[in-house]
Amino acid sequence: MKIAVFCSGNGSNFQAIIDACRKGLFKADISLMVCDNPNAFSVKRAEKEGIKSFTIERKAFSSAEEFEARIIEELKKERIELICLAGYMRILSAGFVEKYKGRILNIHPALLPSFKGTHGIKDAIDHGVKTTGVTVHFVDEEMDSGPVILQEAVKVEETDTEASLAEKIHSVEHRLYPEAIRLFIKGKLKLIGRRVKILP
Repeated sequence: MKIAVFCSGNGSNFQAIIDACRKGLFKADISLMVCDNPNAFSVKRAEKEGIKSFTIERKAFSSAEEFEARIIEELKKERIELICLAGYMRILSAGFVEKYKGRILNIHPALLPSFKGTHGIKDAIDHGVKTTGVTVHFVDEEMDSGPVILQEAVKVEETDTEASLAEKIHSVEHRLYPEAIRLFIKGKLKLIGRRVKILP
């Protein structure tokens, strides 16, 4: 299966996906890394790992539609079958999601539907919750609202800071995301309404 990973920043989940594939957790070709930030460290990761990177800036296009159309053109060229969002900071349009419906995964640093958006870890700390976690879900037309594939709780200690909690959450993310990809590739995920059934 040919995978594209979308990044905007550091790309630690991108690296976790690469490492899991190399270790044989799943059989796939990580064919492309799409990045909307030319200064992101994920670009350097792709270069180091010998993975083709496609860096594209929104400001170079007159509309979001043109921007996404160019990305889709590249995905088609590489015959991408699965898209994994890994710290990609743009919301995909409904049209884009429709083209790849059921083939876009995302990871979020909270137990959705709690703490949606770009500051899931900070919001959990600020809210004073005792438990937060990680969610891997299918992407739909709304932000952080698609059907949940896997979730895992992370305990919030009274001494936790945003940085220490982020470290714990990233550790879980780097294990949970590759497992969700493995289940997808193996055909173990069955979508029934909003529920994702994991087949034996």
